[in-house]
Amino acid sequence: MTRRLWTRGLLALVMLCAALLALAPGAALAHVDSPTLILVREDSPDAFSVKIDVDLSLILGSSAEYYAFVRRNPANDDKALRALAVRVQDQLPIFVGSRRLALDFKSFKGASWAENEDVDTTSAGKRSTFLYTAAIPRSTDPMRVEVPVAAPIEFPIAFTAQVPAKDISITRWLVTGMRESDGLDWVNKPRDTAATDFARGDPSRSDQLFDPDALSWWNMFRVYIQLGFRHIVPEGTDHILFVIGLYFLGASWRYILSQTTIFTVAHATTLFLSTYGIFRLPPQYVEPLIALSIAVIGFENIFRPRLGAVRLGAVFVFGLIHGLGFAASLSDVPFPKNDFIMALLGFNIGVDIGQLAIILVLFVLLGWARNKPWYRARLAIPASLAIGSVGLIWAVERIVLYQRLLGLDG
Repeated sequence: MTRRLWTRGLLALVMLCAALLALAPGAALAHVDSPTLILVREDSPDAFSVKIDVDLSLILGSSAEYYAFVRRNPANDDKALRALAVRVQDQLPIFVGSRRLALDFKSFKGASWAENEDVDTTSAGKRSTFLYTAAIPRSTDPMRVEVPVAAPIEFPIAFTAQVPAKDISITRWLVTGMRESDGLDWVNKPRDTAATDFARGDPSRSDQLFDPDALSWWNMFRVYIQLGFRHIVPEGTDHILFVIGLYFLGASWRYILSQTTIFTVAHATTLFLSTYGIFRLPPQYVEPLIALSIAVIGFENIFRPRLGAVRLGAVFVFGLIHGLGFAASLSDVPFPKNDFIMALLGFNIGVDIGQLAIILVLFVLLGWARNKPWYRARLAIPASLAIGSVGLIWAVERIVLYQRLLGLDG
């Protein structure tokens, strides 16, 4: 009885971890029916323009009121519109340091509709645009947006700061459950930092410029190993789930090392090619494909639990895709000019150490049960089902999100 309870407890833990991974901020941007967009742009040395694209259906409270308002398309001096503009900025207050930006409403553009659309098909998913201006404060503190508790705002929220004169454009996402964005440094271009802080991901602790070519080859190599590890643990949520999927095909070292070796060779290949500019894919293709790779691995564990040429070929192809994802995440990382190959090799070693760390944790938690007759039915199959389902959810969310964002850019 005790062993049965322990097994069920582990199963519940695995399922819970999969669910948490699905909901983790940034892993897959959930609820993408109508993302809220905030753009703060420095148009002159004295003034910001602020553009807020928002679905008004939640703010206005009912589909009928929402439909009537956007159909009316009120003039910019309309009292009801101006009151609504104040409500919108109150639900999405922007701060520089501790001081809130005072926004001055300038214009409104309502959501557009086809003549044959009715309230049932237009009550959500259409953004209206509010334009404001704001005086640029003297403070150079980071900029952030705070969302009040229970604010009637659609998530996710994309918060962007742009300073064209300095070639600055930075975006932070808020997903469901987040109430404050990370700070945006709108004064300085993204800073290089000292080696230890760069590897730690904490640029706030150093005033020195990070010049990788100024480091000895050994220190530089160590920095990029740390960076590669951090891209897996804790930042690589989808990569972690993929590795867990590899584990549950069969918990023997032959099964696991064969897959991880093939995967490592593949992602290292496309990481090198992409970093050198030889072959790249846009993120709107790479990110959904990564999610689909998780789904395929999870479901294959259930319906085709064999380590053969098909499985290893699939892992190799998915490794190529994950390598393109790594390359995209490294697009803003400074690499040395003199020891570029060594830095890239260090990053790949760090990634592999991260993978092995995940597998080691799994062996500590579940390795004792891998030869039990009930292991596959009670652990491997339920966990693989959860992994495959999460991968499908992420794939759909990413496809829909990129379609909407690309539609906005177009």
